[in-house]
Amino acid sequence: PHMSPRTVLVVEDDLLIRLILVEALQDDGYAVVEAANVLEAVAAVGRNPSFDALVTDVDMGGHLTGIDLAGMVSGVSARTQVIVVSGRDVTADVAPEWVFMPKPYSLDQLLGLLDKAQRVANETLEMAQAV
Repeated sequence: PHMSPRTVLVVEDDLLIRLILVEALQDDGYAVVEAANVLEAVAAVGRNPSFDALVTDVDMGGHLTGIDLAGMVSGVSARTQVIVVSGRDVTADVAPEWVFMPKPYSLDQLLGLLDKAQRVANETLEMAQAV
């Protein structure tokens, strides 16, 4: 069966980084929704609560951080894979089930994480279908 593309929410206030990320993800076969800040991201989650993955920067304009956003997204959809990226060490704020990637990170690193999660999801699905 043909899987519909996984959807990734990319939250990054740096336009250039966001464009590069979105393009790389789309090239890799993902459907991408982008947001420039937490409020835009919250609106996107309101429209689609069950993203397959969230890739979010931590420090952006506004009162809420990417950590706040990650917590909200996890609360709404436990199956969403959360990847938090930041130039500072936010390990202490990152939930055990999230992945923290320090900036600068490589696109290959990011895509590898997402692809790995996709394989695990597919295998789980196949096992469920085989039963």
